[in-house]
Amino acid sequence: MDKVLGNLEPAALWNHFERICSIPHPSKKERKLAAYVRDAARSRGLESMIDKAGNVIVRKGARAGMENRRTVVLQAHLDMVPQKNSDVAHNFETDPIRPRVDGQVVRADGTTLGSDNGIGIAAILAILESADLPHGPIEALLTADEEAGMGGANGLKPGLLEGDILFNLDSEDEGEICIGCAGGMDVLARMRYQEKSPPKGSAAFRVSVSGLRGGHSGVDIHLGRANANKILDRILWEARRGTALRIARWEGGDLRNAIPRDATALVVMPAKDANGFRKKAQLAADVIREEFRAADPALRVTVEGAAVPSKTMDASTTDRLLNALYACPHGAFAMLRDMPGVTETSNNLAIVRAGRGTVSVTNMLRSSVETRKTDVANMIRSVFEMAGAEVRLSGSYPGWQPNTDSPVLRSLQGIYRRMFGKVPSVTATHGGLECGIIRSVYPSMDAVSFGPTIRFPHSPDEHVDIPSVKRFWDFLIETLKEIPAR
Repeated sequence: MDKVLGNLEPAALWNHFERICSIPHPSKKERKLAAYVRDAARSRGLESMIDKAGNVIVRKGARAGMENRRTVVLQAHLDMVPQKNSDVAHNFETDPIRPRVDGQVVRADGTTLGSDNGIGIAAILAILESADLPHGPIEALLTADEEAGMGGANGLKPGLLEGDILFNLDSEDEGEICIGCAGGMDVLARMRYQEKSPPKGSAAFRVSVSGLRGGHSGVDIHLGRANANKILDRILWEARRGTALRIARWEGGDLRNAIPRDATALVVMPAKDANGFRKKAQLAADVIREEFRAADPALRVTVEGAAVPSKTMDASTTDRLLNALYACPHGAFAMLRDMPGVTETSNNLAIVRAGRGTVSVTNMLRSSVETRKTDVANMIRSVFEMAGAEVRLSGSYPGWQPNTDSPVLRSLQGIYRRMFGKVPSVTATHGGLECGIIRSVYPSMDAVSFGPTIRFPHSPDEHVDIPSVKRFWDFLIETLKEIPAR
């Protein structure tokens, strides 16, 4: 792959990032990138290992004269979110990401870029390979499977790390220092049904929602963007009135932590109801497009005639599913009182699949308040249990409670002010960071998170601000230089 980032600074970081882009690494498929990290460590004679959870741990000793400094754990995650535009042919398990410079940002062509968290990995690799950067002892922790359930962090064992300062490099607003994050949980509902043959004289339509911005189900959930599953359900719910509509198939969303951008349903009804259904569906679509013309101006709804399938869902299950999806909460429910603009509690109605006798619905909810997380989970559970579904709660992980008295935080604030002439903001994020899980295993760690400015992660609009990467790098290097003695 031709180099396109070679003229950007800092060169060592951008060179590693471009190499990372060339190595497929969607969630649960990070093995090649883990091998690249370990090979880079071995080439420098550094101690490294891969634990049973797939995490890579690398140790680098201090520069001469700095051996007495406290050990810093530099942490990022290996996997990326695989999202692409519907008209882009790309296999995330085999094809490289193709970054390009677009003015002051780097983005990819129709896919996620993987700057979340590839820039963090690249920064760590650049530090590990450096021969002249001043720093004390360093441990690099590159975790697996963060985006699909925090598998690497959850599998981290005690006794592997010695550091007591944790720098998580997975934040997305340069000039901010993050000291807390929401916890999360998945809610999976399943329904089974007997497939039925459609009555004679039936008509079929394929109803599709596309063109949405989507985005990160944590940091973008408060922006009021459309959810393709919710829109598709609303159209069908309204247009089915007066018809004996049945669902044959439904495919909407593909990642639990990305706001769904596309959804399609194949539906069947008596032919005599077809014209009325089409008109009502188009009317509902026009209303919805007007509602979202600011938040999602490229929203598209198509209602096209289709071949009648051999099997459909029964009418009762169709009604129960449409009602449950309509009632299922989605979006931001509450904001943090002491951190304006940061969501406290939310849910993402992420993935809907229906066909061949089975319906599955995946929700990902987040909250900085554990009891609110449980409350919203029970809210979703009650909706789908009333519809006759089996509901399972899984993947719960803790939030990271802010510590405004952190000595490391105070030190970083002073360094940033001295370097850039302004005080960095201190915040928490509604996205999921691994700090809470890591600190549950290593409770003595003093943790902070910071990074460059990344916009619209988890969507093909993802891009990273080039000047912010240089500031992030300079700040990281300066903080390592000033880590105190043990």
